[in-house]
Formats: sequence, structure tokens, C-alpha cells
Amino acid sequence: MMFARSFLLSLALCVLFQVHHISCLPFGSRKVEVEAADHGNDEDDEGAPITGSGSTTRTSKGKIPASVRGAASTVSKKEFATGPVVETYFASTSDAQDASDALKEAIRRMSNEDEMKTFLRETRRSLHRHPDLMYQEDFASRTIQTILDELGIEYSTGWAKNTHQDVYPGAGGYGVVGHIGTGRADQPCIILRADMDALPIREATEGIATFKSEAPGRMHACGHDGHVTMLLGAAALLKKVESQITAGTIRLVFQPAEEGGAGMKRMVEEGLVDMEPKAQQAFGMHVWPTLPTGTVATRPGPLLAAAETFEIDIHGKGGHAAMPHLTIDPIVAASALVGNLQTIISRTISPLESGVVSVTQISAGDAFNVIPASATVRGTIRALSTEMLVYLRDRVGSMVGSTASLYGCNSTIKFSPDYYPPTVNDEGLFAWSKGVGALVSREGKLRDIEPTMGGEDFAFLAQEIPSTFFLVGQGSGGHGNQKYHVPRTDYGLHHPSFALDEDVLPIGAELHVNLALRSLKQLSQGDEEMVKVEL
Repeated sequence: MMFARSFLLSLALCVLFQVHHISCLPFGSRKVEVEAADHGNDEDDEGAPITGSGSTTRTSKGKIPASVRGAASTVSKKEFATGPVVETYFASTSDAQDASDALKEAIRRMSNEDEMKTFLRETRRSLHRHPDLMYQEDFASRTIQTILDELGIEYSTGWAKNTHQDVYPGAGGYGVVGHIGTGRADQPCIILRADMDALPIREATEGIATFKSEAPGRMHACGHDGHVTMLLGAAALLKKVESQITAGTIRLVFQPAEEGGAGMKRMVEEGLVDMEPKAQQAFGMHVWPTLPTGTVATRPGPLLAAAETFEIDIHGKGGHAAMPHLTIDPIVAASALVGNLQTIISRTISPLESGVVSVTQISAGDAFNVIPASATVRGTIRALSTEMLVYLRDRVGSMVGSTASLYGCNSTIKFSPDYYPPTVNDEGLFAWSKGVGALVSREGKLRDIEPTMGGEDFAFLAQEIPSTFFLVGQGSGGHGNQKYHVPRTDYGLHHPSFALDEDVLPIGAELHVNLALRSLKQLSQGDEEMVKVEL
């Protein structure tokens, strides 16, 4: 019965998503190619139709540079002198410190090979030049597929379709899910995830003329180009040792629409966590400009906040600015509302609880001598628990209605289609995974960090399976120019001058690979005490 369910689920997913080199038969029957649907006259950067990949490819102005393909091909063909280090590690007992140390050194050495660094740099800079907004990540998706093809990694496409096109432009479906390992349903499976969308921000970063954003008003201001690159680097390294990975499967998840579009929620709804073999653990990471480059940080429990957005329309009665008594002024009501909203946190929740209500945009009127008929107020609500977020959202709704009524106005309020839950690190998994973060950190330790009120839709995955989310420091730069790289890398996330420290790329790849291999061993041996010895 379990076999039949696994077969039907695999077949359904293959019908739902375009599949590249991935078996639609029960696991053990590998390398069965599935024909792609006809996508018209899609072309690659040489102008020829894309064939043989089975991937859902859409037209885009950006072409995948030959330098990216070439760098991926070079890494694919390079012989890394690792020997049977992974095989030895999987075969070792829990107290085999030598095998663990050898694996750590081999992964670090591979991550920092000249060919790997070139691949990481070329890939990241190409992605940075061509930023895609959520549910429109054509270039990023095609780049991922091109590189996975070069590396010979199985993958499926068509993930994260936009179910709210009335709110967010774009059909979506640009997510990519790859697999490395045995593919056996009776062995462990873990997820490594990277997000891929950019932001509607005009880039002001200096010192990057050769790879500055070519899309006016769009940029990678949150480091997602780096996240995709780090996971692709990890994929290249894991593929090199795939024949030695005898303990399970690594699922590579390249996720669209993190910046408010709940892309991970869409992928979960589409069956990501139900795929066979079913994932037992998941790991994600984010570059963090307030931490020095080379450091790794996280914490057990809530790490990032639950988040909601609101848009409030206040409707009054417009008129001449010289005769306010003949109007119902929505600007006065909106101004009062901004102040009143702040009392929700200061006067309705315990001082020991955490919450934020921020008004970030007010718009009204078109002329200096006209009182407008309406005003719009936009902002966000954040908390470290879903329960508190829902409470704050209800309080905001009540405050809007009562304040508008007090000033003789009508009001409407719209929330986002999908509020984000908090990103919560599983306590049990954290006790194990903190050791992996420590061995990758250039400090040799994992930094503890306070929760932040930023939101992250990895939370939708962490709700489904035990997960750990890491923050990877990138804010110090500092090679030969005192404190900073050129450009400096400590500008905050979403800042128009944000810049990625490219020295973090091999560190992120190294962290992904260590998490993948060590978690598979831990799960396959079922020895939770193993980490106390080997890490």
C-alpha cells in the first residue's frame, strides 16, 4: 500500500511539474527522461531552441552569459582530489573524529578551489545584473536550470505558481527542485533551500560598474543572488561526490517570491513536503550585513518574526483648503490614526511581549489648495508568534474603524493574502545543527543572536518539518583597504547601496554541503548523540 501511494504521488508530481532527468517510476528506476511540453520558440543565448532539458523555459531579455556556462562546465569537469572521504565518513562510527575532520577539510578545500570561486563569482554577478521581481524570476530560473544541466543534476520545474495574480503581477512557476543522492524512499532526505527574487529598488551601490543592475528600478538588495549562487555551488560539490552518498537524498529547492509573495507556501501547497522520499529536515540561510564576514549565527526557537501588511483607505469629503468646515478631512483622520496605532503596542500588550506596528507610507491629495476626498495608509505588523500577530492584526482593524468613525470618515482595510508565520528553529534539530554552523564559522563557534523582526517565508517550510535557519555574516569586507571592500558590505538589507561580500559565497556553499552530508549520516544512523562526539 505504501509502495502504491509513493508511485501515484511521484506520477502526479511528474504530471504537475515539467521534469528533467527525474524518474516517474518508483525509486530505484533512475534516469528516466520525460518529454517537455512545447513552449514555442523559446531560445537560449545562441538563438537556438532549448531542447532536451524538459524544463519550463520562458522568454526573457537576459541571456545566460557564456562565462557562466563555461565556469559551470569547468567545475563539472574538474577532478577534485577528495578520495573516498565522503564514503569513509558515512561508513564511520559516531566516535570517528578523524573521518569528521577529514570531511570538513575536504569540503573547505573544494569550496575554495580557484575554479569554484570563479564559478561562484561569475554566477552571482550575472544574477545581479538581471534582477527579477517575485513571480517573474525568468532569468534566475533559466540560470539555475542551465547550471544544473551542466552539472548533470536531476530537477523539476514549474514550482510556485502565483495564486494571487490580482495582488502580485506575474504567473509564477519559476521554482526549481533538484535532487542528488540515492533517491530511495527507505532512506533519509533533507532539503537545502535558497530564495531567488529581487526587490523594486533603484540600485545606488558604488564600485560595481561591471555587474550593476541592468533593470531600472530593480536590484538584488537582499542578497538572494548570493543565496542562489551558494546553493548552486553546494550542488556542484555534492554532485562531485554523489557516488559516495549512500545514506539518502539531498533536495535542492530554489524558491521564487520570498519578498512578500509567500513563494514557499505555494511550493508546500504544490506538494514539496509530500514528495518521495519525504524530507525529514530542512536548512536555509541568509547573508547578514550586521555580522562580520566568516561568522555564522542563529538561535533555537523564534529567529525571525511573523509578518503581515496592511493597506488602509480612509474616505472623507474633499473640498477647498480655504473652507475645511465644508469638508470631511481624511488627512486629519489618517494623521490621528498613525499615532493611535502606536498605542496598540504600548498599551494593549505586555511589555514582555514583542510586537511592531509600523506605518511606512501615507498618500493623499494632488494639489496644495485642495483637501482630498481620501487618504491611504500602508504598513506592516510583526510579532514573534502567530498568536500575537493575529491579535495585533485584529487590534489594527478595530483601531482603523473607530478612528475613522471619530472623524466622520469611512474606512476599508486590506491585509496580504498570506501573512508570514515566525521562522522558528526546531529546538531538537538546533541542538545538533549548531555544531555544523560552528565548524564552518571562521571563528570556530556559532554566534547566538537575538530574534529580529524581519520576516522570512522559509517559515512555511519550518512549520511542516524540523528546520534550522542560519545567518551568515558578510558585513566586514576588509582585504587590503582597512575596513571595507569596495563597495562596503555593511549596508543593511533592502538598502539601495547594499552590496554582497563575495568572500561569503564559498562559506555558504561549505555550510550547505556540511549540513547535507552530516544530517544524512545523523538521520541514517539514528544516533542523536553522534554530534556530541564528532562535532
